[in-house]
Amino acid sequence: MTSARVVAQAKVNLVLRVLAREAGGYHSIETVFLRLDLGDEVRVRATGSGRTIDCAGPAMPSSGVGPTEKNLAYRAAAVYQEATGWPAGFEIEIGKQIPVGAGLGGGSADAGAVLRCLDALAPRPLGRQLVEIAAPLGADVPFMTIDSPMALAWSRGERLHPVRRLDPRPVAVLTPPFAVATTDAYGWLAADRGTYVPIGSVIEPDDLATWEAIGTVATNDFHAVVGKRHPEVLELADDLASLGAAISLLAGSGSAVFGVFSEAPDAAAIARENDCGVSMTRTADRVVQVETAE
Repeated sequence: MTSARVVAQAKVNLVLRVLAREAGGYHSIETVFLRLDLGDEVRVRATGSGRTIDCAGPAMPSSGVGPTEKNLAYRAAAVYQEATGWPAGFEIEIGKQIPVGAGLGGGSADAGAVLRCLDALAPRPLGRQLVEIAAPLGADVPFMTIDSPMALAWSRGERLHPVRRLDPRPVAVLTPPFAVATTDAYGWLAADRGTYVPIGSVIEPDDLATWEAIGTVATNDFHAVVGKRHPEVLELADDLASLGAAISLLAGSGSAVFGVFSEAPDAAAIARENDCGVSMTRTADRVVQVETAE
């Protein structure tokens, strides 16, 4: 097999707590990842030479997604090459459906999808070791390599505890007409906190047993911090709550806001009133599997 394809599913964080900053500058986190059905289409071909990546699709910003060498999916393939000595070359095609710079993990999902595709094609797959080579790429990427739609994670995201999946729920994602850089969000968090005393992890698997239980612990340390600079996100979260969202939070470090519902809401009116995009999806009850071909 020389090519593979998979849907790179977006994610939201039902819990996102930023803990201590390590000596190297990285922050430890405690988070609950949850995949969505919304996803990018990723195709990978193993070749005899060269490295290429092509990104297109309705979610592509007019300014593009930055230099090729900094693209997470491209870097993931390069890391796989370095770790295994295979393949000699690669071609990556990405059909963007996940909004960029929205906190939905689109870049991380693409990187995880590339690692999974290459491992499905490799003569000597890495299997669970994918998490290890994924960790340096970003805190979301290890989760994007495992076969679980929901997981509790710690440290830099590489310590993962899969959680029993829950019944699928409708999700409304509202995307404001601006992006939030992750580095900016961390800088704002540090500025608002001042001196920060690390605290231990508090989320237990029992806290994630039902949607009702999750609703009592759902939180995001970036929610108020980003909302302070962009009050629109707080208004959008309140609007989703007014429609009946059991959970309404900033997605990751922003800028998108998501709401988890028992029944699908009419979020289009909110989107029109606030000049933002809207995507209706649902929480994923499975991880889309890689398909291979000649």
